Amino acid sequence: MSLPDPALVVLVGASGSGKSTWAASRYRDAEVVSSDALRAVVGSGEHDLDASADAFALLEQVVAARLGRRLTTVVDTLGTDAIRRGAWRDAARAVGLPAVAVVLDTPAGVCRARNAARDRPVPARVLTSQLASVAATVDLLDAEGWQVVRVAVDQSSTDGPALEPARPPASAGAPPGLRGVVLQLSRFPAEGDLLVWLRDMAAAAEEAGLAGLALMDHLIQIPQVGRAWDPIPEPWVTLGALAASTTRLQLGTLVTPVTFRAPGITAKAVATLSALTGGRAFVGVGAGWWEREHAAYGLGFPSARARLDALELGIETMKALWAPGTKPYAGQRISLPETTSYPRPVGEIPVIVGGGGDRTLRIAARLGDGCNVPSDEVGLAKVVRYLALVGQAGRDPASVHATVLDLPLVGRDRDDVWARVERHRGRTAAATFAARHHAGTAAEHAPRLAGLADLGVTTAFVAPVGLDGPDDVLALAPLATAFG
Repeated sequence: MSLPDPALVVLVGASGSGKSTWAASRYRDAEVVSSDALRAVVGSGEHDLDASADAFALLEQVVAARLGRRLTTVVDTLGTDAIRRGAWRDAARAVGLPAVAVVLDTPAGVCRARNAARDRPVPARVLTSQLASVAATVDLLDAEGWQVVRVAVDQSSTDGPALEPARPPASAGAPPGLRGVVLQLSRFPAEGDLLVWLRDMAAAAEEAGLAGLALMDHLIQIPQVGRAWDPIPEPWVTLGALAASTTRLQLGTLVTPVTFRAPGITAKAVATLSALTGGRAFVGVGAGWWEREHAAYGLGFPSARARLDALELGIETMKALWAPGTKPYAGQRISLPETTSYPRPVGEIPVIVGGGGDRTLRIAARLGDGCNVPSDEVGLAKVVRYLALVGQAGRDPASVHATVLDLPLVGRDRDDVWARVERHRGRTAAATFAARHHAGTAAEHAPRLAGLADLGVTTAFVAPVGLDGPDDVLALAPLATAFG
């Protein structure tokens, strides 16, 4: 197939993915604006990193000049800088040019092999970071309104990638990230190497094709999950550790109580996670509900009304600190003398508000990027209510997430399903327990979750009953495509 011409074409791919080769085979040299080539112009060579600032300044001038004349412009950089990418897209739209993102779907192993064969290879840790940033960027492109074209690369090939059909651009108001099935970890082993277990679980989630991984934010294990003395690690420290061992999973909390930390501190933690993962961070926030853990850690536990007031203030504060620039902020609930917060997040950070009370849903509808409620009948009715409130608040319901927390019991086959029911039901009747958790195989759960999309649900946070190890996570693979 052919791409639109003239057009803005932004290449997205890590070092060794074949961007320059692909561009050179399809466009004239004058149409390709390469950051590496411009380093050679203003510095000592393509790898002269000291010349990067000058090279990118020149790149911006060339891109602006070509787009201003409505000339086809192919931008050959990593393509992962959301701010630059957004500016190029807006400039193209201003003159009526299509904005196309060409993603080089090159396996990480191929990129690493090509890189190793170069005279001046990119350091391995830098390439790992690039691969993570590219993976995160791909998840953002539809929401940013790009026409996305995937270029498939044969793992045994060094060049000649084929062009795949383009995906139509998503609505400009589509929310960032968080579509699909996200694994929630709530129980952790009391013995053994916790970090190894966490990394294994995250690797299994990636292999299973799940969209992300979420952690509860509690100071003491909650009674719904386990005993008070069962381990429950601090989530932001833990997510930082997982940032180094994942390349595609979205990472965040479900949910962080606003009573635990000042919202500016949470904003800093989430922005840092976003920077470390190339834009794969999200944050769930709530008013907090368990007085015991607050008292045990010397934290105040205000009235429900005061906690909900704090929730509103917290969301406004975080979004103010994540916005571009360092200017003062004067809002409805808080004023800040400056918004100096670096590193900046990569792209937008979804804020998911947990809780199903009427005021909580209204806060989510006005200020958040989504809500989270249980996946039971009562919770699904609240999804419908939330989306109606979003419309009443003057927002497009298609611009927000509607997420649910699902607690399935998943077995490998019928015998395994019922063995797990017996193992975990306690004093609850087996049939009642099985019905409550929709006990079945992953293949049986997949259509149930897919049916939630008809109600407007975009994401299911799945916390399976009795989840023990990576094999249990791999068994969830049939759920990965439940939301399309």
